[in-house]
Amino acid sequence: MGLYLTKREEYSYLLERSRRFYQTALMQIERGFLDLAAFSLEQSLQLFLKACLLKLGVDYPRTHSIRKLIDIIYEVTEARQIKELLDKYSVELALLEDAYITSRYVPRDYRIEEVTRVKKAVDSVFELVGKIVSKECKT
Repeated sequence: MGLYLTKREEYSYLLERSRRFYQTALMQIERGFLDLAAFSLEQSLQLFLKACLLKLGVDYPRTHSIRKLIDIIYEVTEARQIKELLDKYSVELALLEDAYITSRYVPRDYRIEEVTRVKKAVDSVFELVGKIVSKECKT
């Protein structure tokens, strides 16, 4: 992969990396590596959301905040279902953002129930945001 990517190449790259982090999270959950699974779910969702922004024609900001990325997609699409999703999963999404930081600097144990709830939130965001972005980008 070259240093300079077209938007389409970057979009495909981000989606593939997102898919790989998600698959890694599933393996980590299976093995009981819950802290790493939470981190991998965060990375998967973050990359997916950044790919969605590219697809919408928006350069994504240099942020790791899942909620900020979802907020931007909401602002661009004005899809109220996205806002409802943010409200429904606010705790799980905040936990995901914490996983990004704690995976590097703070020892943190996760319970399987927490990771299961986070995974459910990630799956819901994938499904809803993916559907809305695809609909928005049909030409």
